[in-house]
Amino acid sequence: MRNLNFRTVMASAALGSALVAGLATSGVALAQGYPSKAINYILPFNAGGESDISARFQQSVFKKIAGQEVVIQYMAGAGGAQAWSQLNTMPNDGYTIMGINLPHTVLQPLQKDVGYQTDELTPVHYFHYTPDAIFVTKDSPYNTLNDLIDYAKKNPGAVTLSGSGSNSSNNLAQVRFDEMAGIKTTYIPFSGTGPAVTAILGKQTVAGFNYAPSGIAHGEKMRMLAVASEKRMPAFPEVPTFRELGFDLVGGAYRGLSVPKSTPEDIRQKLSDIISAINAEPTFKKRMEDGGFVLTDITYKDMPKFMAEKKKEYGAVAAKLGIKKQ
Repeated sequence: MRNLNFRTVMASAALGSALVAGLATSGVALAQGYPSKAINYILPFNAGGESDISARFQQSVFKKIAGQEVVIQYMAGAGGAQAWSQLNTMPNDGYTIMGINLPHTVLQPLQKDVGYQTDELTPVHYFHYTPDAIFVTKDSPYNTLNDLIDYAKKNPGAVTLSGSGSNSSNNLAQVRFDEMAGIKTTYIPFSGTGPAVTAILGKQTVAGFNYAPSGIAHGEKMRMLAVASEKRMPAFPEVPTFRELGFDLVGGAYRGLSVPKSTPEDIRQKLSDIISAINAEPTFKKRMEDGGFVLTDITYKDMPKFMAEKKKEYGAVAAKLGIKKQ
């Protein structure tokens, strides 16, 4: 009986080793042949926003780069949290990918229980950001950023700024800008970019902290005073950056791709490589830049450092917004 048990244990060990080897081999084979079918691309927001626009641009060249189509789907709700809280329950074979956004996925779990924690998510690539920018109407008396600052200094709290949501990138930019400029403005959150722009155009607010692409659709009615990009944007060559005007304000809403946490490492890397190649495709690059997006290439291997920096940055500003870790 003892020998039988020994032989059984040895046989089981051999079988286990073979299974492990087989799984490893199949994983490599999967990565080498990946993707071999269409990929489901889930967006955690409604159609029509910046996330959707950029995903559609990616979709137009995805097959050219990866050899397969992507099928865009929507799972909107709770500012993205509804989708992100379900991501790790989804198939992990690389054929289900999801859009992911910053600062949302850092600030949401700090504010309340949203069904996920920042470190439970697995971003594999951040491919662009839409810079924050200050807008006024074309007939506004504030022709420059300094004009607006001068008024704000003389009238604390009187300058109202619309923005896309509370504790969003727009909100963070407003808090940081107030501190840098030594002023006090009043942030008015709206449910999205569209309503926030409508508030500016309808003069419900003095100005707005919104995303630069809003200047494409509404450039005839709004004037952009400054943009939070590192250098002047091709779509708005006449608009100065905050840095040019003496304020070290760079950033916006970062968008990328994430996968379920059990997705194999080689698939994560392959996806990152595909997105890098898409970002470098000339037609795609021009469409994005003309649309007011700033391309980034934060790859999977760069992700730990990037996320550590962003968590520190957003965490510091979150305290000023009154957000306390739950």
